[in-house]
Amino acid sequence: MPQGNLPPAAGPETSSATVVHVGRLIVIEGLDGAGKRTLTGGLTSELTARGATVTTAAFPRYTDDVHAELVAEALNGSHGDLGSSVHGMAILYALDRRGAAERLRADIAAHDVVLLDRYVASNAAYGAARLREHSDGEFVSWVRELEIDRFGLPRPDLQLLLRVSTELAAGRAQHRERTESDRKRDRFESDESLQQRCAEVYVELAAAGWWSPWLVVDGAAEADFGALADRILN
Repeated sequence: MPQGNLPPAAGPETSSATVVHVGRLIVIEGLDGAGKRTLTGGLTSELTARGATVTTAAFPRYTDDVHAELVAEALNGSHGDLGSSVHGMAILYALDRRGAAERLRADIAAHDVVLLDRYVASNAAYGAARLREHSDGEFVSWVRELEIDRFGLPRPDLQLLLRVSTELAAGRAQHRERTESDRKRDRFESDESLQQRCAEVYVELAAAGWWSPWLVVDGAAEADFGALADRILN
């Protein structure tokens, strides 16, 4: 169940009403295996049933952007020591998003809700975790200066943190790797110690309301899509 003070789920009459265009940018963050793809699908169905227009995207855009392609290759051992460079990898992630900024703004203008699977906070959380820093450290500040201040990326209306134990996330990721040929885990996703540190930074970012409001959702429980849709639309 989602955590926090959410309004009650809308009844059938409200759910079937056509919503007025709101242009909300909603980001789903969490570890690999937290359930981001499932939450994206459930929210898309719920919001669409209420008459909202919804579009989705995921970062990194491995098949659509050369910077993301380089990230994928570096994570699998190519390009020398690039994968070992925290700032080098972070810049590639950031450039991928910068390249998508114009399209994001167009989607926000054209749809009621834009749902993103990962965004700027993922760069901040993973980089800080790799450097063994916390959310108030130099790396998170550097990401903010680069992606938010310099690149001017669109600000989310709400960031949802799917919080799960690292053990549960790893188990889900391993199952997905066994059953889906295109879902092989990369070097970051296979590093359990890194995943644990990253989870801690995510919690700190959410608690601090980093960049925009956050809502922590229990990723181990069945999501209340109705309550989450109410929060997004209201």
